[in-house]
Amino acid sequence: MTWYRKIANNRGLATFIALMIMLMLTMIGVAALKIADDEITIAGNEMNEMASFYAAEAGLERASATIQAQYVSTGGPPSILPCGSEFLNSKTTVAFVTSDQGAAVQRTIAKGTLAGLHGLVKTYEIEAIGTSLIDGSQVKLTQQFEAALIPIFQFAVFYDNDLEFAPGPDMTLIGRVHSNGSLWLQAGANLNMDSYVTCAGDLFHGRKGAGGVSDGNVYIKDTDGNYRNMKNPDNSFLESTDSYWYDSASTRWGGRVQDAAFGQRELNLPLNNSGDPHKLIEPGAGNADSYEHLATVKVIDGLMYALIGGVWQDITGILPAGTVTNKTFYDGREGTTVNATEIDMSLLKSSGYYPGGGVIYASDGSGGTFNALRLTNGADLGRPLSIFSENPVYVEGDFNSVNKQPAAIAGDAVTFLSNAWADSNSTLGKDSRVATPTICNASILTGNTNTTSTTYNGGLENLPRFLENWENVRFTWSGSMVNLWKSQQADGDWNDTYYTPPIRDWAYDTDLDDPAKLPPETPMIRVFQRTGWKQDQVGYVSTPPDSI
Repeated sequence: MTWYRKIANNRGLATFIALMIMLMLTMIGVAALKIADDEITIAGNEMNEMASFYAAEAGLERASATIQAQYVSTGGPPSILPCGSEFLNSKTTVAFVTSDQGAAVQRTIAKGTLAGLHGLVKTYEIEAIGTSLIDGSQVKLTQQFEAALIPIFQFAVFYDNDLEFAPGPDMTLIGRVHSNGSLWLQAGANLNMDSYVTCAGDLFHGRKGAGGVSDGNVYIKDTDGNYRNMKNPDNSFLESTDSYWYDSASTRWGGRVQDAAFGQRELNLPLNNSGDPHKLIEPGAGNADSYEHLATVKVIDGLMYALIGGVWQDITGILPAGTVTNKTFYDGREGTTVNATEIDMSLLKSSGYYPGGGVIYASDGSGGTFNALRLTNGADLGRPLSIFSENPVYVEGDFNSVNKQPAAIAGDAVTFLSNAWADSNSTLGKDSRVATPTICNASILTGNTNTTSTTYNGGLENLPRFLENWENVRFTWSGSMVNLWKSQQADGDWNDTYYTPPIRDWAYDTDLDDPAKLPPETPMIRVFQRTGWKQDQVGYVSTPPDSI
């Protein structure tokens, strides 16, 4: 019977062990359920906090978009700062408030592709709190938002439309290049670009329209100051249409080359006539954007007027003889005779009627079939000067080459005539119009024609126009080149029959980096950007709100 008692005792132990295992499994199951429940709760909390975060972010965007819209619609800062609270959906709310950080100040832009430029900057601080209606979780975000006015002449090249650049010989372009359209680059030999290259469209290699494609090197400096070729090792070229464009461009240039894929947007002037920069040079009647309103001397239909005691007075007859005259000559590109109002800048400077505000405005809508403004004897301007003309502008001879002053020339088109130009030879073949070395120190604001499937507009290299045989002759220029419109009067197509291009000794004028050395009434572009962002806190309200 001993064996029976042992078996009975073992059966009791087995029952006990089974019960213990069941208890342990039960405890493990309960723990697993508790962990799963906690994970669900944590995930739910994270989801609710994330929803609160995005609600706060939406509040920042709402306020900054409102500020931007008021600048665009009124031309100035908002009179009422954005604030408020609202339901975003059935699960989240947001409350936001904007504070003005004081008067606009002149300072250097610190961030983004505009870093290093000087501008008049006004700063706002926006606070937004997103709240979950599910569990009361809250996220508070704070953002610094800037509205800046930046002188357009701080760009070496600025185009409001597509920019095409195809120099034949070696060329180095110092300064920033921007296009509000797309950008086409190529070189016959070597093109070196030493600063930011940006466009709101796409970046391509080659030509936009008709013509051959050159396989020269296109070098752009990276963030370390090294020139990096647009050409790949296999002799193809990196451009926006490549599937690997974003990553490769980021690696190659470190953010110094940006297009729409990088979020680069258009940079626009704050105009009343939105989208039409040509209004800057058109007459002032019914046109708030016209530079006629900023002039203290103007030339209208061949007569010169000065603003004296707040009244415009005709001073044509009391100026030194020859200050304002009428001249005619032939323009081979336009294929027409030019009826030009000519200003002798040296005589105007000595007349006592030089513009006190530094701005001359010109417009000729008289009976001539092709009216224009021509500037002569402008080597020594004597003081800062900006000239804006509704018509095409011709600059004859050296301009601002002695005792250089801040200067700008704006016109429907801008053509440079050398020191050897003679009106009597203008109708002859180009070999009868042989140029001599000529210097110009002035920023230009001008227009061009459109490239089509059959015609090339001449590109940046021919934005300043020429009418002579400049072969092996140097045209020395410094300033900023800005193209804002399609020429409405000087709309003749570019070709190489009426001129031979000069040796282009061109450079961005680094004096323009100094706000004190900008031409009078330099046009500004307005930009908006975030310059600071932080998440201040994550918390909970005791009772999730059901209303605001």
